[in-house]
Amino acid sequence: MDTQSTQAATPQSDEITREVVDLMANLVALFHREYEEAAAARSLTGAQAKVLALLRRGPMPMRQIAQTLSCEPSNITGIVDRLEARGFVTREADRQDRRVKLVAATATGATASEELRESLNFAREPLAALGPDERAVLRDLLRRMLTGASGPGA
Repeated sequence: MDTQSTQAATPQSDEITREVVDLMANLVALFHREYEEAAAARSLTGAQAKVLALLRRGPMPMRQIAQTLSCEPSNITGIVDRLEARGFVTREADRQDRRVKLVAATATGATASEELRESLNFAREPLAALGPDERAVLRDLLRRMLTGASGPGA
């Protein structure tokens, strides 16, 4: 790849780019703070709430949970132990590979996760300022950004 095409593929650090990065960081901080508060109101840690949210997709191997949350498998073991003790998740051997432990949300865990999700006003309030078409454009741009971030070299 020549220098010119490399420059075209890499956004320059201009004032707009810096402002967009700052605005996104502020949104992430706002979301994180509200998410932690909503989890705490349900006597969950943020990590426990994230595991329950992940399990909305369905049962998942513990290793995949750790990879998705970018943490050590031993940390997930402790989180799942505490969720299991509260009746929020179950652990069972995978039918295809008995060495793999699948974690699944119980009805109680799914309800707690959904209640937490519904209590988050963060996204609803800022997004209410945008019309349906604008929200669709924002969604599409965010998808494109995330797809680009997970491409080669990411």
